[in-house]
Amino acid sequence: MRTRLPPFAALALAAALAQPLAGCVEVAAGGAAAVTTAALEERGLKAAVSDNVIRARILDRWLEHSEEMTRKVDMAITEGRVLLTGILPNQQMRLDAVRLAWQADGVREIINEIQVDSSAGVGTFARDTWITTQLLSKLTFDNRVSSINYSVETVAGTVYLMGIAQDQDELDRVQNHARNLSYVRRVVSYVRLKDDPRRGKS
Repeated sequence: MRTRLPPFAALALAAALAQPLAGCVEVAAGGAAAVTTAALEERGLKAAVSDNVIRARILDRWLEHSEEMTRKVDMAITEGRVLLTGILPNQQMRLDAVRLAWQADGVREIINEIQVDSSAGVGTFARDTWITTQLLSKLTFDNRVSSINYSVETVAGTVYLMGIAQDQDELDRVQNHARNLSYVRRVVSYVRLKDDPRRGKS
């Protein structure tokens, strides 16, 4: 039996493939460029497409449950490992976001870093966006870092890293770039090394 994506999931997947599948830095425009970019990633084209299908399925479940959830929770997905970040107004919504994410086919692991805070404002969001933008820029222009393999999310001054590092030296450089930025309070890494035996295992 063939499995069809729900309408929203199909649209989300199409939108995702229209941008670089690294999920962070736009290096070219159009779907063809997205495929080329994905093929250059350490995880490969097949895994990149699979991760974007997972993203679409999770977004579809969140949208059916709460539109607010889709706006306030971010995802970074690498080889089926799903990092959830963001700020939600209550604990129940946080639990629901994780529960619904687990329902998406293809999910191997959920890393829940969603915070609960009903008082978070525009200033916090603007500062977090600045941190993420600055870090992505530094990674892009560091010729000793394969920036295409990293995703960055910032929540209330905490920088979350996800992806695949070529080696420990590269990962150390990425973390140092993050720590040296203004307003960064903490750096949390869920990056795996290229030769990590856990890659590809559920």
